[in-house]
Amino acid sequence: MSDTWGLAGGDAIVPGLTAVKPVGGGTMYEAWLAFDERLYAPVVAKVVRPGQVSDSARADLQREVDMLGRLSHPGIARLFAYDDEGDRPYLVLENIDGPSLSSLISKHGYVPLHQLLPLGLELASALHYLRAMDVCHLDIKPSNVIMGAPAKLIDFSIAMEAKAAGELTDPLGSDEYMAPEQCLPGERGTVGHASDMWGFGATMFRAAAGYRAFEREPRWLQLTEEPYVLPDFVPTALGDLIHACLSSDAADRPLPEEAARALEPMLERLPQARLSGFKISL
Repeated sequence: MSDTWGLAGGDAIVPGLTAVKPVGGGTMYEAWLAFDERLYAPVVAKVVRPGQVSDSARADLQREVDMLGRLSHPGIARLFAYDDEGDRPYLVLENIDGPSLSSLISKHGYVPLHQLLPLGLELASALHYLRAMDVCHLDIKPSNVIMGAPAKLIDFSIAMEAKAAGELTDPLGSDEYMAPEQCLPGERGTVGHASDMWGFGATMFRAAAGYRAFEREPRWLQLTEEPYVLPDFVPTALGDLIHACLSSDAADRPLPEEAARALEPMLERLPQARLSGFKISL
């Protein structure tokens, strides 16, 4: 039997919060589009799975609440409410009108430049802010990017302050999007803000190419292999930026603001949209 609360559309997650449809989740959580009667608006409810409810899960939920409570940025999904003490612990998060980057790539393939470059700028903006707040997300990947206007980062379940990240001794993250130092903390370097820039690079690679920089199997090919070659249609300057972010040495990766400054002229050089078939004279 799967580890689920068995919810269906129309069921109450808790009083005042009604499930609409599932929108993903993971090992620890179910995620639902829900209707919040207090806000009178659609939200996302992140619910701890029944088999995962424990003191440690409640502590993890509270840690995520504390983290999100510190953060306020246009590129980060907002926290509206939570309950870490009830029988069904949950978070209520902002619902962003758009698909995840991973589902967009799965459906349509690579992301065109007119979408990709603004996406890169918006993610770099969020990462610049997180760096200023001394927070490491540690799980930057396409499924944690929602393609709203602007694109938004979600899932701060393993985020932590840089000091705590630097003290990690065990692997943490999602395999293909983990910087080398996240795979082997200490042996391959110290986990920190630059680790998120590696995740940014791996995410931008997949969006630009339509395929991953490294295969899933065997595990952690980023420790021994170079990333795949980007397609010819990816501009050289963008490819250079992506590969700089994927440097095995954290010190060689650009800062978020440096990535943004590299992306801005690429965006400016894109052809401007214009009306066709007639001309407006003033």
